[in-house]
Amino acid sequence: MQDENTYHIPVLLKESIDGLITNPNGIYLDLTFGGGGHSREILSRLEEDGRLFGLDQDIETLNNAPEDPRFTYILSNFRYLKNFMRYHEVEEVDGVLADLGVSSHHFDDAKRGFSFRFNEKLDMRMNQSAPLSAIEVLNEYSEEALADVFYYYGEIKQARKLAKKIVEERKKQTITHTFQFVEIIESCLGKDKKQLAPIFQALRIEVNQEMEVLKGMLKSAEKVLKKGGRLAVITYHSLEDRLVKNFIKTGNFTGESDQDFFGNSKAPLKAVGKMIVPTAEEIERNPRSRSAKLRIATKI
Repeated sequence: MQDENTYHIPVLLKESIDGLITNPNGIYLDLTFGGGGHSREILSRLEEDGRLFGLDQDIETLNNAPEDPRFTYILSNFRYLKNFMRYHEVEEVDGVLADLGVSSHHFDDAKRGFSFRFNEKLDMRMNQSAPLSAIEVLNEYSEEALADVFYYYGEIKQARKLAKKIVEERKKQTITHTFQFVEIIESCLGKDKKQLAPIFQALRIEVNQEMEVLKGMLKSAEKVLKKGGRLAVITYHSLEDRLVKNFIKTGNFTGESDQDFFGNSKAPLKAVGKMIVPTAEEIERNPRSRSAKLRIATKI
């Protein structure tokens, strides 16, 4: 078993678990198991009859599973959480946690292709058996589709210029490696390193269909939560946070309020407290927590 702090330092650990657990003998879901940091903290607070299910689509995380009879590991994308709860004969749960950030392990493992620090194949798949990698996106998507990916998922103002350059370059040779792609970006947009992170983020989101998967997860999580149960979600960029915020506030992803005849909101969730961000001390200890936002809601 790996030390969770070498695989991934859990973000907003105390704050998220404080807001999640209402019943120490309840049933909980950690939808982004990863290094197991959040799961271990949940288990430390559960009593003998408590249960925890940890989901992750990356089979490498199985090595981090704790040997605890209260814990069940599930190798799956969290969009299928409802199906797996049915399989395990669980009708309702007391709490659902999702830490949407990419783990430190994924960025530090060169062969996964998530980081522009290493010259490796452009993979970026969370699920290594998934058919679509960043290589397919860059070499097979149309110019228009590429521009949309960079504009909507990376908020790149020069998305069309970048997409056109990619199409020109791939006619000469297939785009397969990170440094090759970085060279294309720099030849088109200059050597401003701040451009790289959102461009790589946009590719990763498209490869893993993160926005659609997040929508499916939020809908399913609300369905399996019992009345009074808690949903805790940690986001890392505005696209994720906007979806989570709107869903908690209105029950949909547009943010438009749906009201009954008497003007009461039909939203199935209610925010618990205000959005929580890391302290200066946590950011210093773990710089990747800098952009994290925690939102907690209860089922009403």
